[in-house]
Amino acid sequence: MGRYTFLEDVALADCAVEIEAKDPADLFETAAAALAALMVDPGTMRLSVERTITLTARELDLLLYDWLSELIYRKDRDREVFTRVAARVSGTGPFELTAQAHGGVIDPTVTALGADPKAVTFHQFAVTSAEGVWRARVVIDI
Repeated sequence: MGRYTFLEDVALADCAVEIEAKDPADLFETAAAALAALMVDPGTMRLSVERTITLTARELDLLLYDWLSELIYRKDRDREVFTRVAARVSGTGPFELTAQAHGGVIDPTVTALGADPKAVTFHQFAVTSAEGVWRARVVIDI
């Protein structure tokens, strides 16, 4: 899996994260891991839920935006957080994401809670690729 870094001093009421990965699938997997780590301590989640999530978007950056938005929506609607994801990204526009997401339902008696993300923003939002490294910067409204 790629790596992610939470950035300080990018936005006051938001959380900024910089993601680095080896390919688009790794980028989506690492972004999901970063979002999960923002919401909960992954070590305190009971893995009890598996979902297949499929999304399509005309641009790869919009697909990443939709992906993270979907994960936040599922946290709000179903109290599900996905700490492990196997993703496949295909297409050249439109792009399609098919992800096997593994996680659990937030249980306040055992789940160590973090921030409560409300939405992904377009502030400083970017997806780039150079010299075989994929990068994204995402700011999340918390």
